Amino acid sequence: MADKNLAAVGAETDAETRTVGAQAELEAQIADLRTEISRLTETVTAIGSGARAVVQTEAELMTERMRERVREDPISALLTVAGVAFLFGLLARR
Repeated sequence: MADKNLAAVGAETDAETRTVGAQAELEAQIADLRTEISRLTETVTAIGSGARAVVQTEAELMTERMRERVREDPISALLTVAGVAFLFGLLARR
């Protein structure tokens, strides 16, 4: 009987040891995942900032090109705007 009790206590101790080991492993994995999420967040933020800068620069270039085109040929620009406005008017009417 004493042997059975001793064996039961030993098995219980082994189970607790495995549980503690599994818990430590899970905590380490969670810490690794948090670190990875942090790195991914920084990467996405950097990509977003870079894309924003590229889009902003491209928009500024297009604006400047349009200003130059209007200065060079104002009649053509005015007719283009009138044509586009007319088309939008027709589409909005439907």
